[in-house]
This record gives sequence, C-alpha cells and structure tokens, in this order.
Amino acid sequence: MKILALTDIHGVYTTASEIIRKESADLVIIGGDLTTIGTVTEAGNAIKLFAKDVAQILCVAGNMDLPQHDQMYEERGLLLNARGVTIGEVGFFGVSGAPISRLHTPYEITEEEIKRRIERGYRMVSKASKKVFVPHSPPYGTTLDIIHNGIHVGSTAVRDFIEDAQPDVVICGHIHEGRGRDTIDKTEIVNCGSAANGYYAVITIDQKIEIKNLHHAASHIR
Repeated sequence: MKILALTDIHGVYTTASEIIRKESADLVIIGGDLTTIGTVTEAGNAIKLFAKDVAQILCVAGNMDLPQHDQMYEERGLLLNARGVTIGEVGFFGVSGAPISRLHTPYEITEEEIKRRIERGYRMVSKASKKVFVPHSPPYGTTLDIIHNGIHVGSTAVRDFIEDAQPDVVICGHIHEGRGRDTIDKTEIVNCGSAANGYYAVITIDQKIEIKNLHHAASHIR
C-alpha cells in the first residue's frame, strides 16, 4: 500500500492536487489544516478536487480548520477523528485539532479530550496487524514539535499514547518547522511539513514500512 500524506495545505489546493497526481498513491491522508479558517464548503470543494485523482481519502481536521469540517468528513466517509478505518491489514485512526495554546486558533481541545478521541479510534482498529495513527499535532518532546524559539509544543496525550500502544506509524504536521522523522521506541513518526510549501510524505506498507519526506516544486503557488 502506498500512502501519500499531506498536512498543512492551508488553502494552496493547486499544489496539493499536483502532488496527488504526481504520486499516484492508493490512499491520501489529509493530516489537518486543509484550510486556513476556511468554510465547510471550501473544504468540501478541495476534497472533491483531490478525489478526481485518488480512490480513497482519509482526513483529520487541524487547528486552523473548523470543528465543523469533521462533520463534513464524516458524512463523506473520510473521517479519522475519534474513528478507526481498516483497509486490508492496516488500521488507521486519528485525532483532529491541537492542544490549547495562547494563539486561540479555531480548533483547540484539551489533552484529556485528545486522549479520549485517540482511545476511541484505536479501539476500532485494535485487531489490525499494522496501525497508522494520524494526529494533527506531533507528540511532545521530539524533534518534530520544536518551534523557532526552541520550545516543544506538541501534545502530551499523543506522546503518552504512542509510548503505551506503539503504533507502527504516526503521521502528523502542525509544526511546519518540525518537518522530518523521529522515533519513540518502535514507532516511526513523520511530520510531513507544510504542503502549502510543497512538502509531503510517502509511506509504503508492505512486508516492511518505508517512509520518505519529499518536496514538490509547484508550478503554481496559489
């Protein structure tokens, strides 16, 4: 299975669409911040655009999306927030939003709520032989959640869950400057970087798991 992971698209739909066409993946995961405080209609139209070039899409909303985006994703059968979806032998589950911060962005929730949603989704895929966890926020205390001033701003609930459950792969975003890869014990974690700037990740799951951070030089920025 070839998975294309895009996070932090922030309304730059042309670039995201170019990446989707280029990679020809089996599944596209939108890991949050599809929009920048965009309407449900805007988000839905973007998903419709992407669906022209890929058979299956799964989504969580980010802190710069609206909580109402989750309802639209659910209605279209795409939602991973507090839900699990099994495709073949791989179980996917996730959590939308980000921890509460001083920025007061549109979709922030408590660490307790993050924990509750993670556990609910995980129960739905607990029997899958491989598990892919999709939080918008990276786990706290890794190379993937450090902002420009050197402070860690990831989710403690995401980290605690990874330490306890050890999913095979974690796909996150949120902290644009945290793009890259890290591990917690046996779990491989990838912060895709901002797709608005052409960054993304490809995860191949066969007998082994391969993760690549990639960049696309877009022909159009907006």
